[in-house]
Amino acid sequence: MADTARARKLADRIHEVVAEALEKRVKDPRLGFITVTDTRVTNDLQHATVFYTVLGDPAEKVSTAAALESAKGILRSEVGRRTGLRLTPTLEFVADAVPENAAHINDLLRAAAEHDADVATLAATADYAGDPDPYRHEAAEDGDDPAAGGPAGDGPTGAERDGAQAIGEQRTSAQPTGTGSAGNGTSGDLRERGSGRR
Repeated sequence: MADTARARKLADRIHEVVAEALEKRVKDPRLGFITVTDTRVTNDLQHATVFYTVLGDPAEKVSTAAALESAKGILRSEVGRRTGLRLTPTLEFVADAVPENAAHINDLLRAAAEHDADVATLAATADYAGDPDPYRHEAAEDGDDPAAGGPAGDGPTGAERDGAQAIGEQRTSAQPTGTGSAGNGTSGDLRERGSGRR
């Protein structure tokens, strides 16, 4: 079963041993100003990856990588001697890209900040393409009459008043004129009275 905690502990120990050996034991002139940034060990403790950075130009980085490759044997022997492991893990050196990535991110953030400042400057001096306030407001709706205390549409319109008047006239003309059923009843009574006298 893999022991992750033991692998982390061994990685920290290899980190210390390699950094000290590079400073005191490796005398290769190709070795530049190197810094060990991180070390990782597989869970089976058979392989260690050492990450490093080099301060200098690309040529110094290339020469430092060559010096580390040639010093692998010395460094692995030092790791085995100082850790007491029965099987010393193999060493692999990998250039750490974190500083370059961080510098690139900083450049992007700086460019974005400059762009935002330019946009803010343009916005402060720009004019509106249309009306400053293109939205309609309730107080300015068509048909409103603030002096009358409310919208003019609350009362009946002229067409509604004309329609109501026409309906009233129709109802008036439909009422009986006095010659209807009441008149017919009176004439019948007179006829009955005349026939009785006979």
